[in-house]
Amino acid sequence: MGNAEAFSSSNDITAGGEQHPPELEMYTPKPSKVQRLASILSIVCAGAALISDGYQNSLMTMTNVVFGIEYKKQYTSTVSTRVSNALLVGEIFGQIVIGLTCDYMGRKTALVATTLLIVIGGILATAAHGKTIEGMFWMLVVTRGMVGFGTGGEYPASSTAASEAANEAALTKRGPIFVMVTNFPLAFGGPLSISIFLIVLSAAGENHLPTVWRVCFGIGCIFPLAVFYFRLKMATSYLYKKGAIKKNVPYLLVLKYYWKTLIGTCGAWFLYDFITFPNGVFSATILASIVPDSATNPRKTGEWQLLLGTIALPGVLIGAYLCNLIGRRATMMLGFSGYLVFGLIIGCAFEKLSKIVPLFVVFYGLMMSMGNLGPGDMIGLLSSESYATAVRGTCYGISAALGKVGAAVGTQCFKPIQAHLGKKWTFIIAAICGVAGILVTYFFIPHVTGEDLRVEDAKFEEYLLKNGWTGSLGATESEEEDLKDQETNIELGKTPDNDSEKY
Repeated sequence: MGNAEAFSSSNDITAGGEQHPPELEMYTPKPSKVQRLASILSIVCAGAALISDGYQNSLMTMTNVVFGIEYKKQYTSTVSTRVSNALLVGEIFGQIVIGLTCDYMGRKTALVATTLLIVIGGILATAAHGKTIEGMFWMLVVTRGMVGFGTGGEYPASSTAASEAANEAALTKRGPIFVMVTNFPLAFGGPLSISIFLIVLSAAGENHLPTVWRVCFGIGCIFPLAVFYFRLKMATSYLYKKGAIKKNVPYLLVLKYYWKTLIGTCGAWFLYDFITFPNGVFSATILASIVPDSATNPRKTGEWQLLLGTIALPGVLIGAYLCNLIGRRATMMLGFSGYLVFGLIIGCAFEKLSKIVPLFVVFYGLMMSMGNLGPGDMIGLLSSESYATAVRGTCYGISAALGKVGAAVGTQCFKPIQAHLGKKWTFIIAAICGVAGILVTYFFIPHVTGEDLRVEDAKFEEYLLKNGWTGSLGATESEEEDLKDQETNIELGKTPDNDSEKY
């Protein structure tokens, strides 16, 4: 039975997605204990793996400081930007390519590929060498780009898998669960990377900075390896099995149907990363310029950086709570308004605040916390909920890739803005982007209420059929009989004889 037929009574579904028509229950039988456990495992694996993405994104924060001290002559502004942007460029390609892959070939295939890329790239980055220091930095550019391809691919692959698994395991709590296994690990990666840096620095000593950055790079390989086995065993979501389009994807119809939503998710993600990424990567550089004696003592900068990252974390938890209480769009606009308020406070009073380091760090942390509360939490959630299963990975990947374009542009512009306009203008521009984010969210982001993802699947299929599409959703003909057997077994309460991956 098609999705559209199954939702002939979809108006009976409440805004919160708590009540479902009889047709909806027929569309997906009540999951067995095995299927529910498989969904929970998928959620946990997504969260555990995304810690490595947060760690890799934040790794250059203190590494920039170390490189500036150890390789002062060679690590020019141009080289710094090149190394920092290598991860971003890799992430852009990874998000688009893996986004397509996880729609065509399945979430698990994409996740295994991203894990391997992160591990191999991380190992090569740890061992980076060259005949000259400049050659070493070029090797870092290539290897960090490989890591970026993997971490970028994690965004659509892990997030779509987590969203679909949460839809099956805990529908009414899907939003908060999604935030806690996606943005929280990403945000937690910042303080984690600084903590590891301080521990390694204490162990190796400040006279062995090359050892410090190489060990920190190597540790980044451990997190994806820790969940690799479980990813090999993870289940494929029922939503993907029933809603995937494995050939003849009608991209023109997809664009016509989702053009407004794509403008919203791409635009909001661009603005968020334009502010957040350069402020994250270069925050230690900003702190180093106002913290006394930090030019030769990276520990002091690291300690203040750890406080900054810690202050930013509560925003993730507040956003996870608010997303069901006041809605996704309202939460995102609230977060963007925080950029406006705190960006103006820091920018307009920069000369005075920079002389009071604790107060400066608190306001800076609150600005980053508001970013986590709003767009940091909601843009990924909305990108996973606003699109049908058949194109969820693709549209999520495109949105995230545009975000990384914003990050690359922001990183490229960050130091010229500081050099020509002054450090305060990086915060004033953040406030301007906050206003733009509010407008993009209000006019282009759909009002998603947390209803079952199958509702959007049904609407999308109905639109395709009305516009002459003749393809098919879900399993191929050779798989259909096996899928029907699975549905029957679940309805009868039977558990599979073999591994839960069949479900």
